[in-house]
Parts: sequence; C-alpha cells; structure tokens
Amino acid sequence: MSSSSASDDVLPGNHDPCARALVVGDGAFAMAMATALARRGTDVRILAHTAQVRDEINAGENITYLPGYALDKDHIRAYTSIEEACSPDVALVLLIIPTQFLRTFLVNNISSLPIGCPLVACAKGIEVRTGETPFEMMIGELPGKYHKHFAVLAGPSFAKEIMDGQPTNVVVASETASVATLVQRYISDGASLRAYLSDDVHGIEIAGAVKNVLAIASGALSGLGYGNNARAALVCRGLAELTRLAVSSGSNGRSMAGLAGVGDLMLTCSSELSRNFTVGKKLAQSGMSVEEITGGTMAVAEGVATAKSVKKLAAKLGVEMPICDAVYQALYEGLPIKDALLALQARPLGSESGLVAE
Repeated sequence: MSSSSASDDVLPGNHDPCARALVVGDGAFAMAMATALARRGTDVRILAHTAQVRDEINAGENITYLPGYALDKDHIRAYTSIEEACSPDVALVLLIIPTQFLRTFLVNNISSLPIGCPLVACAKGIEVRTGETPFEMMIGELPGKYHKHFAVLAGPSFAKEIMDGQPTNVVVASETASVATLVQRYISDGASLRAYLSDDVHGIEIAGAVKNVLAIASGALSGLGYGNNARAALVCRGLAELTRLAVSSGSNGRSMAGLAGVGDLMLTCSSELSRNFTVGKKLAQSGMSVEEITGGTMAVAEGVATAKSVKKLAAKLGVEMPICDAVYQALYEGLPIKDALLALQARPLGSESGLVAE
C-alpha cells in the first residue's frame, strides 16, 4: 500500500463515523451496509435503481430485495437521481452495483460523483467483455483526480447477518494507505462490524470473483447429495485455483489466506444464503437451465457471468482451473453438472499445489 501524501486530510479517530455517506445500489447488501452505517449515526443516502424500490426504502422496508427487515427512516433516505442523492458533504461512497453494470454507471455519472472522498467498490466479479475487475474499471473510466481515493471491500458478509447485528469481519484494500484506513474507520463500529486493511487490491478482487464460481460448484455438490468430504476437497482445491489465478494476475498472494480468500470461500461454499450456492444446488436438483433459475429471482448471482470471465482470464494467463472450468461447461456448454463434477475425480493424478499449475 503506498503512503499517503502530505496533503491528505487528517484521519478521524478510531471508530469515528462519517457524517454522510452515499450507497449506490438498492439490493440486500446495499441495505445491510446502509444499516450498519446508520447505526453509527451516519446520514445514509441510497441511490435506488427504480422508483418502486426507492419508495419502499423510504417507507421503511425494501420489500423487493430484503423483505422482513425494518430500515432506519431517520438515517436512511433513497433517491433515484444521483444529483439529489449526492451532496458536497458526502464523505464516503459505497458502489454496490453488480459488476456487469458498474462500467455503465461510471460512464454515465462521471460528473456527478463527489471528489476527495473514498469511492469503494463492493462488487465481487470480473467484467465479461473486458476481463477487468471493478477497481480496474474505476481506474479506466474515471478521471485521475479520483484515482487516489479508490478502495475495494470484500470478505464473508451475508447481508441478513449484518442486518441482524451479528459479528462480521471484512477487509478493505486501496493503493493509498490513508484511504483504506479512512474507510476502515468509517465502517467499523467496535461491536458487530469490523474491517481489516490490505494492500492487495487485485488479489482481493480475484478472490471475491472466483469464490462465486466455486460456490456454484459447491451448491451443486449439495444438490447431488454429496457430503462434507466432497465440499472440503472443493474448498481446498478451489482455494488453490483462485490463488494461482490471483498470483498470475499480479497479486502478492497473501490475501488468499485471509478474509477475502479462504474466509469468503468457506462462507459462500457452505450456505444457502449464498445466491451462487443456491444456483448450483438448483442446477443439480431441478434440471432447469441457468436462465430459468436466475430469471426467477431479482437478486444477481455474480458467479454465473463471472464463470465466463474467469475462463477467459485463465486461458489468457495459462492458468489451470478445472473446477471453474467444470462450472463453465455446466452453465454454457450443456454438460450436466453431475458429469462435470465427477470428471474432476477422473483427472490425472498429481501433487497437491496451491500456487503452481499442475
């Protein structure tokens, strides 16, 4: 992580909340992060995608994406116009938009985003068309005046558990040390939500993207009736896959053993609260196509699109990723998911390895 310049603002004290934050996105995780900030007394403005969801949020419950959870109407207010949602005193921006839609948002709103405060990418995916991560898209689409303020947030963080106030730990990474520290202090509350720092921006993003693809495979294992032995093997070998890809992409590899790596991988590969896990389970149980499965839900399973991105990136870098390739074959080549996963057991025998392609 690079050192901050002498002109950077003085950082707040430990656990100091920010006065006002902008959350771009209206899904379950957006509501969870907005709620976590609101609990600290932060004035949170939500940029909603539709008027319907905006009105639901302002009435006190996001029925479309997170029914059953009351929202703090004193501290959370939704808008559909970024000009209304974004004011000069916004001190933190959380970009909680599905990866495949992030670039369009950035291009359309270059002149409306606040300058001088952290812009935090919270999506976990890789853009199919370009193979770029959210951080790379921000670098490419936003002017240089924004660049030193970019950060990414990742880690095991189911929205419903954050809403319930359960202990949750995440990781924040930036190429500017003071920015990561500022985000850490703004979102950590000293009780339920705690953030750690990292300088491995690219590794965290690759881990966050690949774990969604692996969660589809894990859900399929559950749908097929396989047990804990199979899941443990998938998590371990999946960790080896995402580590190889991350290191080949420029990561220092240290994040793979942390919250964004093994932490988030364990979470999404073991719970039906994971949308990607659920897609895999339904794919194995129902015989439905992925279009039929994902078309019946408003929530986005990032791993479905990211399976394409990972395949392209792995081929470009010459990285072997058999589990992710099996998921791709099941999603896009018509191979039954059971056959795709069983084929992994029939591969040539080799040595256990994390960083070196076998």
